[in-house]
Amino acid sequence: MDNREDRYARLQKKYSGSRAGDGQKKEMQVMGRGPGGPRGGMHAKGKPKHLGKTILRMLQYLSHEKALLIGALICAAVFTLSSLAASYMLRPIMNRFIYFDPNETDLSGRLWGLAGGIGVMAIVYGVSVLSQWLQQRLMLAVSQRSLKRMRGELYNKLQTLPIQYFDTHAVGDVMSRFTNDVDTVGEMLNTTLIQIISGAITLVGTVILMLYTSPILGGITLVVAPFLTWVSKAIIQKSRNAYVKQQKNLGMLNGFSEETISGQRVVKVFNHEDVALDEFEYLNEELCEAQIQAQFRAGIMGPVTHQLCNITYALTACVGGILVVTRGFDIGGLTVSVNYTRHFNRPINEISMQMNTVFSALAGAERVFEVLDAEPEQQVGKIVPLDTMKGHVELRNVSFGYVPGVTVLHDISLYAKPGQKIAFVGSTGAGKTTVTNLLSRFYDIESGAITIDGAPIEQIDRHFLRSNIAMVLQDTHLFTGTVRENIRYGRPDATDEECIPAAKLANAHDFITRLPKGYETELTGNGASLSQGQRQLIAIARAAVADPPVMILDEATSSIDTRTEKLVQDGMDALMKGRTVFVIAHRLSTIMNSDCIMVLDQGRIIERGTHDELIEKKGTYYKLYTGVFELE
Repeated sequence: MDNREDRYARLQKKYSGSRAGDGQKKEMQVMGRGPGGPRGGMHAKGKPKHLGKTILRMLQYLSHEKALLIGALICAAVFTLSSLAASYMLRPIMNRFIYFDPNETDLSGRLWGLAGGIGVMAIVYGVSVLSQWLQQRLMLAVSQRSLKRMRGELYNKLQTLPIQYFDTHAVGDVMSRFTNDVDTVGEMLNTTLIQIISGAITLVGTVILMLYTSPILGGITLVVAPFLTWVSKAIIQKSRNAYVKQQKNLGMLNGFSEETISGQRVVKVFNHEDVALDEFEYLNEELCEAQIQAQFRAGIMGPVTHQLCNITYALTACVGGILVVTRGFDIGGLTVSVNYTRHFNRPINEISMQMNTVFSALAGAERVFEVLDAEPEQQVGKIVPLDTMKGHVELRNVSFGYVPGVTVLHDISLYAKPGQKIAFVGSTGAGKTTVTNLLSRFYDIESGAITIDGAPIEQIDRHFLRSNIAMVLQDTHLFTGTVRENIRYGRPDATDEECIPAAKLANAHDFITRLPKGYETELTGNGASLSQGQRQLIAIARAAVADPPVMILDEATSSIDTRTEKLVQDGMDALMKGRTVFVIAHRLSTIMNSDCIMVLDQGRIIERGTHDELIEKKGTYYKLYTGVFELE
């Protein structure tokens, strides 16, 4: 049984951002690329590595809302100054109308003067309240627009990232950038930022008015302030470290939850519920402890600084009382001074408490920026203009490895022309899926050359390339929406009328018309209401509507029954006519009519030829075909 530290390290390695992608998981693990292999995981850190740089990038988002931000700052200044002015108005009111000469007999005049002074104070406070409301309203607009821009940039960035990024980052961890991390940034922008600015203005204004009212009492407050700041800084540092750990554990729990929820079938079929629950409870406990520490250290700041403020308040009141008795300091001045002492300590207290939110937000912002700074798919060399693609595909001495020093494909050469069907067979990790990934340019080759219609693949525009290549995968993914919308996903500009012939070509039309609403039937949960075979037929229809010159079929019939396989196979055969087709075979019966069969082993082509030629050779393919075979 692992001890606590080893267990935490193991789960952290698994769920802090490292994951193997579905498409390449088997080959990556066999070839030494999976989590824990030579490559290792890409871990998103919660702690800002460059605090100043992160703040500057946050300010860039705010700069897009300059007018609203300036308006909010003006309102904050009006709110703060009006509050300070209203407080100072107590001095003349108390001196003239409350603490007065007992020989003064003009009671009516004093009462009217007191009422007038209070009325002016009410107006000033009214301005303060109105400016505070307007400030919050403007700042809310600033924050939400900034968050909208940040989420938009984040999502747009994800569309430009290579498959490699998603192969090495857990979906839950990536999703936490959109939710938890962006939410913490929003919390800071909604209230914290303007509170810090308002607190700073209050601090400066209070110091000026304190020293103007009484240099001695103001000096006492200023002398005690450094100690108060030191205590707050110490608590902030502890809180910052705790928040970093909290964000880290939250990302781990999200990654674990996403993986186990999406893999519930596997969890249940192997009776893994108890183990999953045990690991969840462990991660949940770690997060709980981290949150307790973070929230406690953030919460303790208020009481500690509040009591220190009370000590300062009491000291100011005592010294002020002595000044009133010995030096004739006015009562109104004493009242204003002790009030300003509270005004002075309150922004320090508030700013100190808000710094926890700031550091949490900056930690989240940097996690977002890590995604925005990730290297997008790069265009290598000058783009060769191609109006159409015919489908002449050639690989010449291609070698490739996911990890430097670990080669997955060795000196692969083949040629395919329109109308030909090329099949790949081999054991798990032989490199079959890797070849097709290189054809789609999900990864770039290390050496050799891949050409399509004579043009180097790295010089073909990615969008053009992929719009001319369709894939039907073993694990079909259907999106939330109608059946027609899922078919049209293969070509967004396809008309409703074009979707029906594509479905007929894929042998999907009959079962679609029997659905409750036919092509308008809503699909949810990755098409959970359909059988695996029906989902595959829709995937084939999706590829058919794209009408590509090049097709890649990655074990498309491996998980369906024999009867459904016949429908799927007929649909694929119709779809493959006149196209360049690459097939990864799970069942060798599906590729017997291929123009050429490539047998791969450990990244090398060890046999090639037609079915009859390979049977005659009585090599590896012959053993696979005549023996009991189930290729994964």
